[in-house]
This record gives sequence, structure tokens and C-alpha cells, in this order.
Amino acid sequence: MRNNSLIFRSKTLPISFRLQKRVPIVLLILIIITLVTMIISTSVGEYPTPPLAVIQTVLGIDTGNPEYAFVIKTLRLPRTLTAGLVGMALATSGTIMQGITRNPLAAPGIIGINAGAALATVALIVLFPNLSAGTLPVAAFIGALTASVAIYLLAWDSGTHPIRLILIGVGISTITGAFTSLLVTFGNINSVNQALVWLAGSVYGRTWEQLTALLPWLIVFIPLALANAPQLNALALGDELAAGLGSRVEWQRSSLIFISAALSGAAVATAGTIGFVGLIAPHIARQLVGGNHQGLLLTSAILGAMIVVIADLLGRIVFAPVELPCGIVTALIGAPYFIYLLITTRKK
Repeated sequence: MRNNSLIFRSKTLPISFRLQKRVPIVLLILIIITLVTMIISTSVGEYPTPPLAVIQTVLGIDTGNPEYAFVIKTLRLPRTLTAGLVGMALATSGTIMQGITRNPLAAPGIIGINAGAALATVALIVLFPNLSAGTLPVAAFIGALTASVAIYLLAWDSGTHPIRLILIGVGISTITGAFTSLLVTFGNINSVNQALVWLAGSVYGRTWEQLTALLPWLIVFIPLALANAPQLNALALGDELAAGLGSRVEWQRSSLIFISAALSGAAVATAGTIGFVGLIAPHIARQLVGGNHQGLLLTSAILGAMIVVIADLLGRIVFAPVELPCGIVTALIGAPYFIYLLITTRKK
């Protein structure tokens, strides 16, 4: 079997492990598009700022207008950067989940990981409203990890099976969603309002504090995900073949679930439950660069950043001056796409 042309096709997720030569070009194009989108997003608002002023402010060049610096640095730039980082975390987490389950419909928001993070974060907001924003990612990570461990243990039967993981995950998502609703029902009205806005999924009002709380999680866990790309490629071949190639299947799957939980938990804690990014971005990336996770993870992360930034921009301008949370925008786009995937997967 030739390493440079290893092709595996399953009934649910056809994957080519040939590392496409166009990967660097695709990455470069996506990075440029994402940066342009972020500049436009930072310049648009009730007080418009020229895109050139955004670039000058970021580079530390005086624009001659101090109001531009305040609007860009204090109000918009942290929001835009947070949207990009949240998208990267969700997309990377979704790519990992689709790889270890070998299912194109798997995503943290669908199999219960995001729901666990949401429950922990809502509990912290409602029960301990005076805690700092820096504690939210830790709580969300604990919630996401707890949900992941519960899914893993309940799906265990002399090993784990991808389909069992997904079905158990849907059940865990339903249970944690019920407890989240219970907290919202009986909580203090002010805390409940904050939790409801957060549950809609939004980067509105995000500051440098939230950005700096999120950034370390991405610095640690996205490189870990990239380092585990060969293990993801092996798991995507199937458990028996992966074990035959020398992979410690259960150890690798559990460690990858841990990484996925950390990324999705940090994203949920920062911006709420923004759905479908972890579902859509890996699919688009797979069409662009193939199934080799060494290129797929990076491409998916950049696409995730682009999707959330665009969703936040659309939410601000479509019904201006009323703002739609970006979680609603991604749901409006992602739900039909999810139905489309269900139909196409059934046909295959």
C-alpha cells in the first residue's frame, strides 16, 4: 500500500489521505479572505471607520482621528478577534469529532459536548454571578469534559463504537439541555437574562479580557490537535486497521476527545452556544484539501474563523440597528445544511 496514495472509503465518510499539493495555496487564499473579512467587520458599525484606518490602527500608525482608535481598539477589534478565535476552536473540535467517529454528522454541538459546556457555564452565571470572566472557560471545559467522559463510558462495550458515541451523545445533550432550562427557569432575573443572551451565541460586547482568557486554550490545544493528525488519519481507517498499524485506538480516541472538549468548552464559555460551525467548516475544508488531517485541521480552523466573523457581520448589518446574535445566523445557515447532509448520507 503506497503511503502517498492511501485512499479509504467508508459508507459514511469517504476520506483520501493524499496530502494535496494545493494545501498551502488554499491556506494562503483563505487567510487573505479571512483577514479582509475581519477588516471589513471591524470597520462596519454605527460609527463607520475606513478600512484603511483599521489597518493603520492595528499597525500602530496614527490616523489623525483619536475617535477611530477608540472605536477600533476598544469596541470592535476585540469582538472581531474573539469571533475568529471562537470559530477556529469550534471548527477544530468538529474536525476531530468527525475524524474519531468517522461520521460526517458528528460535531460537538450535536453529540452533547457543547451542551455540557453550556450547562456548566449557565450554572456559573446563574449561581455565582460575581465571578470573573476568566473562570468561565475553566467551568465550560469541566462541563464539556464531564459530558465527554459520560458519553465515552456509556458508549463503552469492550471498546467504543462511533455510532454508539453519537447516539449516547444525543441523549446526553438532551439531559444537559433540560438541566440548563431548569437553571434558567428558577434563577435570578438579571442572571437569567445574561444567561439567555449568552445561550443565543454572541460575541457582542466582548473585550480584551475575554479574548485573553480564550487565547491560551487555543495556543495549547490547537497545536496538540495538529500533532495528533496522524492518529486521526489512522482512526479514520477503522479501529481494526488502526490497531493493525500499531495505534493504541482507545487511548488515542480518548485523548482526542479531551482535546475536542477543551476547544469547544473554551469557545462556548466565551461566546455561548454557536452551533453548526463544527459541522460546516470540516465539510468545506474536506472538499478543498482532501481528508488528510494534517491539512484538514488547519484549513477547517481558518474556515471556522471566517464563518463566525461573517455571521457576526451579517447579524449586525442585515437588520440594523437591531443586532442578531451570530449563533442565530449560523443556525439559519447550518440547519438546512445539516438536513442536506442527512439526505445525502442516507442516499449513500
